[in-house]
Amino acid sequence: MLGQQLANGLILGATYALFALGFTLMFGVIRVINLVYGFYFTAGAFIALYLTRNLGWPMAVAFPAAAIASGVMAIGIDGLLLTRLRRVGAPELASLMVTLGAVLALYATATALLGPDIKRFPASVIGAEAMEFAAIRITQAQVLILLATIVLVGGLLALMHGTRLGLALRAMAENPDAAGLMGIDTIRLAALVSFISGALAGAGGVLIGLNFNAIQPYMGEAMMLRGFVVIIVGGLGDIRGALIAGLLLGIVEVLTAGYIASGLKEAVAFAILVAVLWSRPAGLFGRAVTRRA
Repeated sequence: MLGQQLANGLILGATYALFALGFTLMFGVIRVINLVYGFYFTAGAFIALYLTRNLGWPMAVAFPAAAIASGVMAIGIDGLLLTRLRRVGAPELASLMVTLGAVLALYATATALLGPDIKRFPASVIGAEAMEFAAIRITQAQVLILLATIVLVGGLLALMHGTRLGLALRAMAENPDAAGLMGIDTIRLAALVSFISGALAGAGGVLIGLNFNAIQPYMGEAMMLRGFVVIIVGGLGDIRGALIAGLLLGIVEVLTAGYIASGLKEAVAFAILVAVLWSRPAGLFGRAVTRRA
């Protein structure tokens, strides 16, 4: 029983980590709190649903297509709402308020167009068979979640710490003005960060949709609350901290639901957030003053 719960928590936490990685990357590099980020999660799930159910695409093609489409959407929304704020040096609260209004409008529009009812992927999209290892049952959807998270997280870390582009992103995270003076095109890098972040959110939406086979317009709203917990606990702007905190949050939620009460898992997550802020305001893996990618 405990082994199964830990496995379920690890898989759920992998999705939380994947979602939070894009969020923390966006904050760490371009220093904005973009509440529209949760809508990219919803958009990715619905795009994959349309591609598989209406066009008959296999999930192996629909999954990356939905992630890319979410990334392109993020570039457009970032350019429309946030680029000018960065140019005039607006405070972070300005981006928070602008994106709050935008995300409310987007959720309302999506609900009006798509309806509030829960929608599900076709049964043929992914097999229902499960594998068992030492009495632990893992479905094909859960295997896909783990593999996708490993590939995407590994690719992101390789980009940030093994390429000249990653070096430029980290320089921009440390000091955007100095990076611009050194010849780094900060406008293009900001667009790239928006694309990567939106794609990670969209990928997370597809994976959560597959895991629970339940998609609805406001699914990104609940995920944003967990995203805040993960990036604050892990350390604002710290990619590895977000990864570890996401995995831990998933395990804690599953264990709370399995051994205490399912209705308390959000309360436990909030309690963890408050405890970390009281004891380490910079997060478990952050520093008191940090501008990291």
